Amino acid sequence: MTLANDRYTYRVTWSDDDDEYVGLCAEFPSLSWLAKSPESALRGIRKVVADVAKDMRRRREPIPEPLSCKNYSGKFVVRVPPHTHRRLAIEAAEAGVSLNRLASAKLNR
Repeated sequence: MTLANDRYTYRVTWSDDDDEYVGLCAEFPSLSWLAKSPESALRGIRKVVADVAKDMRRRREPIPEPLSCKNYSGKFVVRVPPHTHRRLAIEAAEAGVSLNRLASAKLNR
């Protein structure tokens, strides 16, 4: 496995449907690996990602950039219904903070 494959966002969770652990990779959402232990699920998904990335390189296809290597501005737009916007604006005013500060605090909970 290459170093880049080590930078991907891996997760292991239990699957009631499969009665096994499932290994996932956020950058490759179509891939998964089922196993009886969480360790095996992680090893499996890492191997699948490495194989797929190798094949993509061979075909000169773009390979997903690891989320951990991307730069984030800290700014994104969220659309909410007007009544939610009003309620949050009132809550922010009553707390004496900006709407941005209130939203950020709520997201950080």
